[in-house]
Amino acid sequence: MLEDWYLAIKAFHIMAVIAWMAGLFYLPRLFVYHADAGSEELAGTFRIMERRLYRAIMWPAMIAAWAAGLALVYIIGLMHGWLHVKLLMVVLMTAFHFLLGWHLSRFARGEEDKSSKYFRMINEIPTILMVVIVVMAVVKPF
Repeated sequence: MLEDWYLAIKAFHIMAVIAWMAGLFYLPRLFVYHADAGSEELAGTFRIMERRLYRAIMWPAMIAAWAAGLALVYIIGLMHGWLHVKLLMVVLMTAFHFLLGWHLSRFARGEEDKSSKYFRMINEIPTILMVVIVVMAVVKPF
């Protein structure tokens, strides 16, 4: 019975991951622009954009990706080495999500002191994680 749901859950998982990844790529880019904002009016606009992206898109997408992903793990089991690596990368991606939330709250309070260069550098983290996750999920090297 669960195998009948496998492809539907997998499709939902992929859609949720795409939405989550879009936010993980875009929010640090907004932080780059926010860190370089020359006026309080512009900084205020970035605060609104960042908060809406994080709360309305990234959080629901992350929860949906995790829920569907755990359902898939339940169906296929944990007896695959590639899945252990993939899950570790997803945990690291979730930690990155929370790091972005921490920066978001610092920007909201006017306490963020990181440069735009820092945000350009951390913007590469989700790409690296994504590459490993996709290779594990598609190639299944072990």
